[in-house]
Amino acid sequence: MSRSLKTIPQPYPRIQDPDSPYYGCLDDTALTPHVREIPLSELKELIRGAIDSANRKSSREILSIPQDATPEEIERICVREGQELFRYFRKYPGDPASTAHQIYGKHYRDVAIEQFRNRSLQKERMNSGWRYQYLAVECARASRRFRSISDLSAAEGDFNAIIAFIDPQQAPLRLYVSVKNRSNTMGGQDWPKAIEALERIAKADRNAIGPYCCVFGIAMDRGTRYIKREQKSKAPYSVNTEVWLSDFFWPFFANCSYEEIMRRTLEVLMESYQADTLPSQVNIPEALFDAFRQACEAEGLLDSSGYFDDPFRLVHFFVSK
Repeated sequence: MSRSLKTIPQPYPRIQDPDSPYYGCLDDTALTPHVREIPLSELKELIRGAIDSANRKSSREILSIPQDATPEEIERICVREGQELFRYFRKYPGDPASTAHQIYGKHYRDVAIEQFRNRSLQKERMNSGWRYQYLAVECARASRRFRSISDLSAAEGDFNAIIAFIDPQQAPLRLYVSVKNRSNTMGGQDWPKAIEALERIAKADRNAIGPYCCVFGIAMDRGTRYIKREQKSKAPYSVNTEVWLSDFFWPFFANCSYEEIMRRTLEVLMESYQADTLPSQVNIPEALFDAFRQACEAEGLLDSSGYFDDPFRLVHFFVSK
């Protein structure tokens, strides 16, 4: 039995044309339209607030050393980050066998530099994810299109929105929104569980009135929207859950195009923030290298010259807890 048969379709207007690529999706023309375009100055303040909130939640930098830090404080920061880099190295090997094969015979400094770059990119992506999650919520509030907007969930980056239908006799629609940077943030095998979990939250809202629709909002992938389906049967994982890509997501919640959101974000960054340094441009302190080396040595991964000399020990290291 497909997942779609386990879920009762919610009674909201849907696109009925079987030839439409949006067949079965929410008919958004039945919803109250936008009544306000966010003024440019206000939009920029919202963007600035989202950037600052994201920076507090998840810094883009691995090495954040205060200008007035003492040598002892710098040493502690570098040792801490060297240990964190080692934990990242252990947790995210990709393919443990291929990674072990790749770094066998390599010097720990070369591996540390590569891991530093990879972790930097990961932190940048996490920071951007929080930025556009915060921005979507605040733009939705500022648009005045919605009856209510909940705060962003600290754990999942989710929020709820309630929007009225043009027909005043119809109970408002409840939107349960999970914001992701890109569609590939989750692997194919993760989508069914994520869809089920989001819809479980909607079903558990016992005091709510009106139908619900679950949405995975994709902040930075071009396109409109679709219903996620099983690969073989093509049956929807849930008829009540849609994926809204950037060309639908931003106009719906912010009354702005995806390109405008990105252009205005760039303007704010150029006006108010220093550009990020490329990971390859960061001068990695020796204390960080030393902390990474010591952690590798403690696991018996290096020879006396600092080279990874046992690929099978590396595989065991990656797959063991």
